[in-house]
Amino acid sequence: MRSKGSPGGPKLHGPKLHEQRRRELAQSFQDGGEHYEQVRPGYPADSADWLVPAGARTAADLGAGTGKFTALLVERGLEVAAVDPSADMLEQLRKAFPGVHALEGTAEATTLADSAFDVVSVAQAWHWCDPLKASTEIARILRPHGTLGLIWNQLDTSVPWVHRLSRIMHAGDVHKPDFRPHIGPEFTGLESHLTRWEDPLTPEDILELVKSRSYYLRANEATRAKVVGNLEWYLFEHLGHAPGEILQLPYLTQTWRAVKA
Repeated sequence: MRSKGSPGGPKLHGPKLHEQRRRELAQSFQDGGEHYEQVRPGYPADSADWLVPAGARTAADLGAGTGKFTALLVERGLEVAAVDPSADMLEQLRKAFPGVHALEGTAEATTLADSAFDVVSVAQAWHWCDPLKASTEIARILRPHGTLGLIWNQLDTSVPWVHRLSRIMHAGDVHKPDFRPHIGPEFTGLESHLTRWEDPLTPEDILELVKSRSYYLRANEATRAKVVGNLEWYLFEHLGHAPGEILQLPYLTQTWRAVKA
């Protein structure tokens, strides 16, 4: 799967270059946890309702960030462990969910116990992972017949004004219609669930949202200024929105689940 970088970014050839670029972009999320928590959307409740199996008691949220999906697991009464490589992101998560066991790690190396969890979620982070190594690690920490969940929020680009917005924002994480996540042979029965919803935001919120994306975070000052300038023109001049006006930004949430074989 391609990274969150710009579709017009550098063309990479071969697995080593792809891996290098993936790590570079993922590194951009090491800092800025407070800003990420403020501007990034959460997830719709029915994503977790569909994903979490009946009778589940324990969950691990990998690539948990500031706890956007962790929140849904906690709300459902699960005992949750949250893993993320960024200490800055986890600081925000610990403030919001002091009862969650939060620790630094990756989906490929969680340091969590064997066969300890009924469900493992990876929200907005699987494309930063090595899918085969992460699948092996997740299968290790899942109980027999446990559930793997992969979740993505993405802008609903079937809406014309949102499609253009996504291009200006360089929102490269919009999946093609035939997208299926790559998972390891440890899992079977991959299936998906789609949720359409809207996030109420002001134009100023959208300007802050673009500053939380990997393309912007890795760009130089000139490129950042160009992105912000184009976005201000699009929102205020072309679309004619007023400062402080509430917009309903359409999203799709793709939720995938598979069972440990």
